[in-house]
Formats: sequence, structure tokens, C-alpha cells
Amino acid sequence: MAPERCNRFKDISVSEKVLNTIFLLTIGMGYLMALVNTYYTHEGLDGRPGLTIEDIVISYHGKSDQTRLGTAINGIMKNNLRHASDKQVIMDWIKKGADEESYNAKIRPILDSDCVFCHNPETNPTLPNLTEYSTVSEVAHSGGASLPRLVQVSHVHLFGIAFILFFIGKIFLLCDMNPHIKRIAVVIPFLSMLVDVVSWFITKTTPSFAYVVVFSGALMGLSMGLQILLSIYQMWFYSKNEDNL
Repeated sequence: MAPERCNRFKDISVSEKVLNTIFLLTIGMGYLMALVNTYYTHEGLDGRPGLTIEDIVISYHGKSDQTRLGTAINGIMKNNLRHASDKQVIMDWIKKGADEESYNAKIRPILDSDCVFCHNPETNPTLPNLTEYSTVSEVAHSGGASLPRLVQVSHVHLFGIAFILFFIGKIFLLCDMNPHIKRIAVVIPFLSMLVDVVSWFITKTTPSFAYVVVFSGALMGLSMGLQILLSIYQMWFYSKNEDNL
């Protein structure tokens, strides 16, 4: 029985190639913006400029002598406060225990004015929610991301990225190359994503797993990027007479 013939990029119309290319370029640009967002979300938590492994540890595991909110307003979020004196008001509130009564009286008006435009679940679910005391309290006390917070971010991450990887993989399967290599290539970003998310939870208790977070995230981005570039290359610049299955 003759083996089933698989479609390749040479078998699809120019219109399909244009659609696939626009999709891949848009996803690629979106991923670059996601990297920038990740950088600004975690950068400076250790009090130093730039993104370091310590920033990742603080994000997920925490640090006994500092809070995420205090580190942020002393670092990357400092310039977002309209009044310089508000920083000290927030820092004093944190040092005194970050109680709810003082939050309602002094802190909430500041956050509502300067922070919640970005720090709310509707605008950006990956950022800490600063719209109510229960979630502000999580970043106003020492410790990394809370378990409910990790669950919230991970389910959004898994659902969203899985769909993106699926459609990128469907296009990549039209590449003309060894089928065994393609099968491995489409699996790698999914496995990397799963390892990345699981590592968030492990890093909360084992800070050394921050290295796994960085490695798995980088591997997912690299493998996804290679699929995009190879797909675009073969759609428009590659030709081969013989068919591969």
C-alpha cells in the first residue's frame, strides 16, 4: 500500500502563504512584546538595574527582608508615582504591617490614582492585581507570588500559549524536511512551556529552580522562533523537487 502523501508549502496557494506569513509575523512580534513585558515585570526587584536570576527568585520565592511592592516602588515603579512623598507613605505602611485599615485610608487612593490602570486583571492578568486589599497584601508582605496567583497566571499562560503553538506547529508541518525531526520540533515548545509553568511552583519553595524557569522559557521561545523562521523561508525561498513524507 502506497504511503499517504503529505502536503508541503509548494502544494498550497499564494493566498494561503500570505495568510500564514502574516500570522507568523504577527505572532513573532507579539512574542517579542511579551519578552519586553516580562523584562519590565521582573526587572529591578533585587534593587539592581537589569533582569537577573535574583529577580526571578524574588518573583516566585520571595525574599525575607523585602516585599515585591516595596522593591517595585523603590525601583522600576518609582517614576509612576505622581508625588514623591507617596513612596514614603507606602513604605511606612509596609513596615508597620500593611494593615487593611491604613490601606483604605492612605494607600488605596495612591494606587487607584497611579497604579491600577495597568495593575488590574482586565488590563494585564500577568501583573500583580492592585485593585483590592487582598491582592495588594500579597505583594506588601515578604514572600514571592502566592499560590492562587500562580494558578491564575499559569492557566492563562497554558491556554493562550498552547493555541499559539498549535497553529504555528500546523504551519511548520508543511516544511519539507525529515519527518522525525519535525515531530521532535513540534513537541519541544510544548514540553518547554509545561516545564516552565511547573518550575514556577517549584521555585516558590526551591529558589534554585529559577534557573529552570529561565532555561525552559528560553528554549520555548527559541524553538518557536525557529519554527516561524523556517516556515517563512520554505514558503517563499525554498524549492525541492522530491517529496518527503
